[in-house]
Amino acid sequence: MGSDALLNVPDRALSSARMKVVRAAWAASYYRKFDRGTVLRIADAVAKAGYERAAHYAEWAVRETGYGVAEHKTLKNQLSTHNLLDYYRDLDLVTPRVDQDRKIIELPVPAGVVFALAPVTNPVATVYYKTMLAILSRNAIVLSPHPFAKECSADAARHLAAAAEAAGAPSGLIQCVEDPTVALVEDIMASDKINVIMATGGNAMVRAAYSSGNPALGVGPGNAVAYVDPSASVDAAARCLVESKSFDNSILCTNESICLTLEQNRDNMIRALRTAGAHVCTPEETDRLRDYLWDDGRFNLAAIGKSAQWIAKNAGLRINSAAKILVPVVALPGQDDVLFKEKLCPVLTLTAVTDFNQAMTFAARAAKRGAGHSAAFHGDDTQRLVAYSSAVPVNRVVVNAPCSQGGAGFATHLPPSFMIGTGYAGRSSVGENVGPQHLVHWTKIAFGRDVPADLSGLDFDSLAQRPAPEPVESQTTHRQPSQAELTKNDLRAMILEEIRALKGASE
Repeated sequence: MGSDALLNVPDRALSSARMKVVRAAWAASYYRKFDRGTVLRIADAVAKAGYERAAHYAEWAVRETGYGVAEHKTLKNQLSTHNLLDYYRDLDLVTPRVDQDRKIIELPVPAGVVFALAPVTNPVATVYYKTMLAILSRNAIVLSPHPFAKECSADAARHLAAAAEAAGAPSGLIQCVEDPTVALVEDIMASDKINVIMATGGNAMVRAAYSSGNPALGVGPGNAVAYVDPSASVDAAARCLVESKSFDNSILCTNESICLTLEQNRDNMIRALRTAGAHVCTPEETDRLRDYLWDDGRFNLAAIGKSAQWIAKNAGLRINSAAKILVPVVALPGQDDVLFKEKLCPVLTLTAVTDFNQAMTFAARAAKRGAGHSAAFHGDDTQRLVAYSSAVPVNRVVVNAPCSQGGAGFATHLPPSFMIGTGYAGRSSVGENVGPQHLVHWTKIAFGRDVPADLSGLDFDSLAQRPAPEPVESQTTHRQPSQAELTKNDLRAMILEEIRALKGASE
């Protein structure tokens, strides 16, 4: 061995992250034996804790990232607690199923350890949402926040973990990587102790999740086209569009990127948008906005999540102080204009076509930039609605409602979600709004068709090898998980794993 080997210092952050995964594996093996009542008790405690600090973390997220609106992030955080739990409360992912007629027994099998990425755009709401899904499906979760939002995300995860453990959850069930890097995240994603990855973020990271060798649930970008039909009330449609596009400064990927209507309806649409609080740009202002948002062909990242007032000032536009969104107008929808791309800021491109067939053709082409994601339809012509929905390559079409909130299930009856599956069109493994059911598989015990089977009186309680612990008193401060809570065998396994990780890092 040379002197260089002695100077090779292990990566402490990586070693710590690997240790978290080992602890999560232990917690998952323990938690998967909990009964449904205990699971719901823990979920209720986490929902309560998250709700109580929704505003606190919303303000923190805006302060740390510079993105969005604290009031709107508070609402998103709140919706990811009690509302999310109530939506899935009756979905039983714990109790075995028995089909007497078909002679099939189904046993729930949780994934195990979930590695969950949280984006900078929704740093705390995603932590809340993915943690709740893991709890309801009896999985452990290791969260990896975006580096630009790591402080608020990590603190939120610790807060939820403390509440879960106070309600009886095992130590290590909810953890967070405090100092994420690309290399660290890629290493953990490839770990054989990770059972599924929930990838929300940029295309590169989602593709890395799919290439990790582990199962992954990934989602892609959106580019929602909102078609306003002549059968619609333009005033109602405009209010929906402005409300949606200004919500959290349009940081949700379900937000409308393009407002499409027919030429006969263009002037009415412009009037209605102005009345609803939009600044409709002149041709010169549209050119200035285009040049500001796309510098050298790339979107100006500084504009993400900023207000219409901030963007207008930096783009050199003079607008009314009450304007909520900016509306550049592109006269010819056939041209390949960058303003028809996704814009995670309150900028909504307006364009018009001659007839409905042309509208479907343009919408289908524009939606390919957010293939599999979302679209919107405003109007009362159900025949056109079905035709439009069949033409655009998306998995959800929001009707007469704000697409930002509607596609995510907060203004419609779609499942509430911060993972919007884009399906095959978006090169994703899931096309639905992701829920806890996607983190559980079922072992199916099937008897032969002509074989007698008495499935009455089955005792599934024997499957619960470990009794669920009683909840402990809630503490005012975050309690760090204690090594003393582990069994000797668990502790020995964790130490050996850490030694292997340190050895691997030094080689």
